[in-house]
Amino acid sequence: MALLHRPGRPAPTGRPRRLARTTAALAATLALLPPLVAAGGASAQEVPAADVDVHVNTQAALGRLSDTARGVNAAVWDSHMNDPEVAALMKTADVGAMRYPGGSYADIYHWETHTAPGGYVAPGTGFDAFMGTVRATGAQPILIANYGSGTPEEAAGWVRYANVTKNYGAKYWEIGNEIYGNGHYGSGWEHDDHADKSPREYARQVRAYAAAMKAVDSTVKIGAVLTAPGNWPDGITGEGDPGDWNHTVLSQVTDVIDFVTVHWYAGGSDTSADTAMSRLTRLPGELREVRAQIDRYAGADSPRIGIALTEVNTNTGGAQLTARPNGLFAADAFMTALENGVFNVDWWNTHNGPGAITTVDGETDYGDMGMLASGACTGDVCQPAPNTPFHPYYGMKMTGELGTAGDTMVAAASSAQDLSAHAVHRRDGRLSVLLINKNPDAARTVDLAYAGFSPSAAAPEVSRYARGDSDITDVTDSGASASRVTVPPYGMLTVTLTPKPGTGSGASAAGTPGTPRLEAVTDTTARLSWAGTTGAARYLVQERDGAHTYLVGETTGTSVTLRNLPPGSTHTVNVLASDAAGRLAAPSDPLTFTTGTPADAACTVDYHRDTSWGNGFVATVSVRNLSDTPITGWTMDWDWPTDGQSVSSGWNATFHQSGRHVRVTASENAGPLAPDGASTASFGFVGANDGPNPDPTVFRLNGTVCAGG
Repeated sequence: MALLHRPGRPAPTGRPRRLARTTAALAATLALLPPLVAAGGASAQEVPAADVDVHVNTQAALGRLSDTARGVNAAVWDSHMNDPEVAALMKTADVGAMRYPGGSYADIYHWETHTAPGGYVAPGTGFDAFMGTVRATGAQPILIANYGSGTPEEAAGWVRYANVTKNYGAKYWEIGNEIYGNGHYGSGWEHDDHADKSPREYARQVRAYAAAMKAVDSTVKIGAVLTAPGNWPDGITGEGDPGDWNHTVLSQVTDVIDFVTVHWYAGGSDTSADTAMSRLTRLPGELREVRAQIDRYAGADSPRIGIALTEVNTNTGGAQLTARPNGLFAADAFMTALENGVFNVDWWNTHNGPGAITTVDGETDYGDMGMLASGACTGDVCQPAPNTPFHPYYGMKMTGELGTAGDTMVAAASSAQDLSAHAVHRRDGRLSVLLINKNPDAARTVDLAYAGFSPSAAAPEVSRYARGDSDITDVTDSGASASRVTVPPYGMLTVTLTPKPGTGSGASAAGTPGTPRLEAVTDTTARLSWAGTTGAARYLVQERDGAHTYLVGETTGTSVTLRNLPPGSTHTVNVLASDAAGRLAAPSDPLTFTTGTPADAACTVDYHRDTSWGNGFVATVSVRNLSDTPITGWTMDWDWPTDGQSVSSGWNATFHQSGRHVRVTASENAGPLAPDGASTASFGFVGANDGPNPDPTVFRLNGTVCAGG
């Protein structure tokens, strides 16, 4: 019997995490676009009144789908890994990446001998056989070099065999799997023979691996392992380490790596996929924090370093893994991650093997983390024939109905928590909208409205996956219109619309500008530049707030300075080119930046996180008065960057929190803050973080913005 990789995650302090929302507001803005209006369209039959509003804005780009956007994991212990049916199914689902040799097995696997001491290796799962499946799928491999029991020389030999001897063109290479799980922080599931198991040693070895592998093929992309912010062991500093895993590793490797990898399992004590779908709201904030960490250490070179989510699933064992709700979760998770800055998402796993048997939504759930059945049994309950798709496969496949490589993801917002919306503006001008109804009991009727897109009078193409469907089903004749559709309970619809002739970005003589770059930033200004495009008479810079956009800058050149920005505020902007007739082309990819604090402020603040333990921390805050007069009876204010951050208890001051806002008041016996920085007031607190834990960006002393942070 194959040894199954159960990517269990220790959660000694595990708690649900929540979404981190970007706070972005400009002092004065102009609306770039007219108000969103519902598109007309005849309906073949009466449709119920809408109970959900979805707004789609094609001029708020979230990034472009890469050719490796959809991926799956493959494991050497899986005897069905290279069945011909696997390649056929994955090709149909537009899978562009296949990761090998299988999670934690990567750190015991030796490619040349095709052995994994201490583990099981199934016949017919060697590297060349795997590459046969990759090529038949039309995908690219993502290969994990053995860090736990391997060497840089062994990894370089694999690169030589793959790309020189066999000419496979293997581009993406991770250095190890979940190396932070090597016991350095107390819990250990990842094999690691290194005497020094610290993040410092891992970073040193990443440099050695990168040098050896790129000496063989300078075109390969090297990936370093990070932990997802807000997930164990994020925030924990090991003995003798200068910081936690991510900060220690990134501080030493950003000049030699090309991407980072993180894994995300919804987790928690409730292992249901229904609960996991609600936990997806925390993923965008965690991915933004990964990018912020890369920004901190890579600086201007940060855009070169990609983020890959190389393992994702509901949980690491339990119920609702093969059932319908996990199919909804798969579709939602793939698109949520891709919309928030990753270039690749890999489901765990292709086949995994059965676990606990339960009944979910009237169907047998096999407790299997695979997308396809392995045909194995738990007791007297056996799975369907090998390679029978489970619901998560159809969830991933539905995202292929939404868009393919080169298409642009655009902003979509839903008014209902139990209905997710994702949208893709295709290269041929069509617009596709994916609607996911997570309510098991009620259909949701959706009013669709658009900005930057005018649907034609033609009926939309509609694909459905819901109860009673054995595959994604064409329901174009179901009566859906461009302005209203009904999504079945626990169901998904993809609605694809054609543009009204003469409208949309395709009607503009201008092309798409380059992604904006942040040239300089202060507390109230940001200078942006971008690569120009043909046919542009002028450029518009617009800020995105959800699915809405606002004009914040306009120029005939290829740079602009945005002014009057609030200190410590975060902004996401796109650039659009307008032709001589005023027609707007497709937007650039987005840029997100944060303003600083004033260098000449009348006060300074030092915020220091003393210790962390995954979902809690201790911090000390010190403030100095730089003005020429003393301050008596001070208050300190800040806003947390995410919803899940809070003050639990504190000392040397009085604390009050409302929503994200924290106000700290000096204790009654506190003396005055002396002028010219001659004295310091310090206070501390125990905090909690239900997700990522970024530091506050701006502090105010008696209403005055301070320097530092």
